[in-house]
Amino acid sequence: MLTVPAFIEPVRIALQQFGVDAADVKLAAQAENVTFKVVDKAGDAYTLRFHRPGYNELADLECERIWTRALAQAGIQVPEPIPARDGRNYLEIEVPNLAERRWVSLARWVEGEILLPIVRDAGTPLERLRGHFRELGAMIAAMHNQATRWQPPAGFRRRRLDADGLAGPDPLWGRFWEHEMLTPDESTLLAEMGKQLHAVLIQYGQENARFSVIHADLHPGNVLVNGDTLAAIDFDDTAFGWHMFDLAVALHQCQDLPHFPSIYAACLAGYCSVRSVAEEDLLMIPTFLLMRGLSEIGWFGDRPENTTPEEMMAMKDFVVAQCHTYRAGILTAEIDAFRHSSVAASESGML
Repeated sequence: MLTVPAFIEPVRIALQQFGVDAADVKLAAQAENVTFKVVDKAGDAYTLRFHRPGYNELADLECERIWTRALAQAGIQVPEPIPARDGRNYLEIEVPNLAERRWVSLARWVEGEILLPIVRDAGTPLERLRGHFRELGAMIAAMHNQATRWQPPAGFRRRRLDADGLAGPDPLWGRFWEHEMLTPDESTLLAEMGKQLHAVLIQYGQENARFSVIHADLHPGNVLVNGDTLAAIDFDDTAFGWHMFDLAVALHQCQDLPHFPSIYAACLAGYCSVRSVAEEDLLMIPTFLLMRGLSEIGWFGDRPENTTPEEMMAMKDFVVAQCHTYRAGILTAEIDAFRHSSVAASESGML
């Protein structure tokens, strides 16, 4: 596990090159990326991020910044990037104690409360949750509107979360059917499910109206709430992918909540209030909810230090149960949620 002392000198060097005279530096998040909140002597706050080594190359990071700037110009709340003194967007800084070099970026600090604890707090009123998820759906739709109308510059590149990227022989986020916690029967089930979903996604297609640049990781932990305003953060996993996958990611961590259908309906109603969407696309959300669960098993399988065995077991059991449900053609809660969402969307005049 990374430790903060290893970053004391690298932080100092990075801030000097970004031209920030820091009065206070605090750890904001520590996982594969290590992120600090920096407050300068004028009281302005910034996010200083040491990006995970070996994930995104410089060209990919530069494209991430191109898109976030375009989103900001479209009126979407995202971190405002700050270049270094020499104009570079990213600096390569050595972290000697870890024997590695990392790309480092700076952005203005985005004020707000992370949505995930609000969702997980049993005392949060349902109407508040519905309001936040309606706004989240609307923000995702605005991002998709921008992406489908936008012409990326020549050389723009990001990963592709297409059928192969999600469910091919070597998915981008790991071979989910090989997780060590799976029984032989469960491993076979997940492998077969991957092949089935791969075929479904191939048939679904990649028309521009349903497939473009997406955030790809806009779960409630990457959403900030400031009053009635939401902001999207952490664009590390930005990719070319399906719009309904983006929506599924936003909803995935709420599936165990008793009022999930209501949250689902609010999120889709918010989406449909901003962007027209076909019923065929909405009906793909249960597929993408399952696909996200499978992807998370693969992701944590390659990064066991990021979860506990108990959490991993619960995640695995939930996804295995979903696979059985999906294979049986019974979508229960998902279908009920869709029915609720259809009514809400119809009332908004979008369906």
